[in-house]
Amino acid sequence: MEANNESMAVVEEVKRFSQAYGTLKAEIGKVIVGQHEVIEQLLTALFSGGHCLLVGVPGLAKTLLISTVARALDLKFSRIQFTPDLMPSDITGTEILEEEPGTRKRVFKFVHGPIFANVILADEINRTPPKTQAALLQAMQEHEVTAGGKTFKLELPFFVLATQNPIEQEGTYPLPEAQLDRFMFHVNVDYPTEEEERVIVETTTSKANGEPEVVIEAAEILRFQKLIRKVPISNHVLNYAIRLVRATRDASVKSIQDYISWGAGPRAGQHLILGSKVRAIMQGRPTPSCEDIRVMAAPVLRHRIVTNFNADADGVATDELIDKLLDEVVE
Repeated sequence: MEANNESMAVVEEVKRFSQAYGTLKAEIGKVIVGQHEVIEQLLTALFSGGHCLLVGVPGLAKTLLISTVARALDLKFSRIQFTPDLMPSDITGTEILEEEPGTRKRVFKFVHGPIFANVILADEINRTPPKTQAALLQAMQEHEVTAGGKTFKLELPFFVLATQNPIEQEGTYPLPEAQLDRFMFHVNVDYPTEEEERVIVETTTSKANGEPEVVIEAAEILRFQKLIRKVPISNHVLNYAIRLVRATRDASVKSIQDYISWGAGPRAGQHLILGSKVRAIMQGRPTPSCEDIRVMAAPVLRHRIVTNFNADADGVATDELIDKLLDEVVE
């Protein structure tokens, strides 16, 4: 009887989540035209407790999208503009020497850096040296920051959204694989359609954009993140996700192995499952299917597959390899 009541409670939570997601998308749509797939993937990562790497040319509203999501979720937003001279302490914070008013005793006080927020926009993350990029590693994985020999907990939910410009590669520092793996999704932000572009130009040059209303607060986001873990998944869907990940690093799929020097690890499987669970309940379904896994495959795997010289020579992109993988690995 108790198990039945618990499952009914989960079903009700799924309904609430699906309704909240629909309202949230509508509020974001007041500011952002199109980019439906990007918004869905970004919110999927948020409700999974993951982070996103957004890659796209300048002028596609990446920064505006992220700040709009933060406003609609009533979360503290912080933007860090990554530059070659940025230091780790510029992100985490630094200790300053202060004099106490009463005792005139000098003490060190830690001043929190911009990392102490709920939504972090790491703008053009590949423009700063690896030492500074690494300052994000502990925060992204452990949700804490160590500075001056002390450890400070970050406020949850904590969500890092990093952007990269795929065109200008001079003076950049490519993210190491260890840091790339900490991003749940690699999201490609593409140009809008002709109709979307017409609407963007018309609305932004004739009237003020709408402001999103707060839809979900921090406590509710944390409750939804716990709900994701309760969503059941069938063995055949779980096994399909594992086979997909393992196929990137063994010789079972002959058509792609000549182009891969390094495949995806177990974290890819975790993110495939979490992402598919979120996508299922976003659509009001109680459990994910193999189709959800297939939709999640590209954003989860494209930054975890390292291609070799053969791929460069033949002009084979990572997304093409993922398509071949999905064609050959049976459900």
